[in-house]
Amino acid sequence: MKKKFVFSTLIILMLSILMVGCGTPKDTSSSQKENTATKATESPVELNISAAASLKEAMTDIQTEFKKVKPNVTLTVNFGASGSLQQQIEQGAPCDIFISAGQSQMKALEDKSLLLENTKKDLVKNDLVLVGPKDTTLSGVSDLTSDKVKKIAVGEPKSVPAGKYADEVFEKLGLKDAVSSKLVFAKDVKEVLAWSASGNAEVGFVYKSDALSSSDVKIIETIADDKHSPITYPVGVIKASKNPDVAKAFEDFLYTDTCKTIFEKYGYGIA
Repeated sequence: MKKKFVFSTLIILMLSILMVGCGTPKDTSSSQKENTATKATESPVELNISAAASLKEAMTDIQTEFKKVKPNVTLTVNFGASGSLQQQIEQGAPCDIFISAGQSQMKALEDKSLLLENTKKDLVKNDLVLVGPKDTTLSGVSDLTSDKVKKIAVGEPKSVPAGKYADEVFEKLGLKDAVSSKLVFAKDVKEVLAWSASGNAEVGFVYKSDALSSSDVKIIETIADDKHSPITYPVGVIKASKNPDVAKAFEDFLYTDTCKTIFEKYGYGIA
């Protein structure tokens, strides 16, 4: 009887061990998914950004800061006149994010359904200023019609928002006919800045952020806001982006305190 009891006990123990060994396998699918997701976010990604030429200095700092939080993402920035960048995007040039110096260029892309829905936002504001060489003796816009000024550098109004704003100033002040023969047109505001600094043009119209980035020009006058339409820079993610989630993450980063500090450093206001 004792032997039967011992034998039965052994069988029960063996069956228990077998049941434990054959229990439900450990579900590793969740951890595998997490690992896959982590690897995906760590995979190298290149974002192509088309940005207004006036943003060059600020974007250089922003690239550095973004690399600290997203080391796997490389930002390749194409700077140029907003109108030219708009046309490039329309023609299929690789672009994930567009930052324009004018609203009309972004609206043109929106009207053609080239923007990712709900990603068009206002980013920063700027001022229009009249600048000249460091040693200029000119005192303001009132000097533009005088013999002291032979050449006035402006961006091409159809493609350079700063040129359009300058044209609005001439219209508003009734100066257009008087200064038309003096105007020399540049491909973007950086070229206007260079011509104004070198004296190739006595004066030029650029953004405040451009003027502050150069030690070779003097701000002659800051143009009152009511003399031109609002200078607001919009940003949007391009619908054809191959990395829309990363592009949206970068767009969100542009609104962080880190970027706000950078924009203010270079003379921008927050929109």
